[in-house]
Amino acid sequence: MSFDIDEQYEKIYRYCFLRVRHKETAEDLTQETFLRYLEHPHYSSVDKTLQLLYTIAGNLCTDEFRKKRTEELPDTEISSESVEDDVLSNFDLKQALGKLSEEDREIILLRYVNEVPVNVIAKLHNISRFALNRRINRILGTLHDYMGREELI
Repeated sequence: MSFDIDEQYEKIYRYCFLRVRHKETAEDLTQETFLRYLEHPHYSSVDKTLQLLYTIAGNLCTDEFRKKRTEELPDTEISSESVEDDVLSNFDLKQALGKLSEEDREIILLRYVNEVPVNVIAKLHNISRFALNRRINRILGTLHDYMGREELI
């Protein structure tokens, strides 16, 4: 696995956007994440680089949330070009994800949306890979129950 800065930039932006739900704020947080990353010595391991990027981004998003705790963040709009079934599926999934804890949502986002390796996520959460796999299976089962469907991700 090689480290592509452009690809990681998009994934960090998506991660920040899904946490703060504001385009400009997510862009600022993403830029700040990479500025802080560049201040650190470079790691030879891609896993450690990804872990550092997500740690910085997560801390910045948490700090942003603390600053704006009293403000309600706007929901993103669903594209009108989507097919009705896709809209309903996305809505169901969004509602089901909303029922999860913030940490569980983050794990699912990192694993399935940003395709972060299990060992990186496990290090971020200070648990073993096996414990993380069990947790992911539990979260997916919970989502399955919330959505009442056979297939999720």
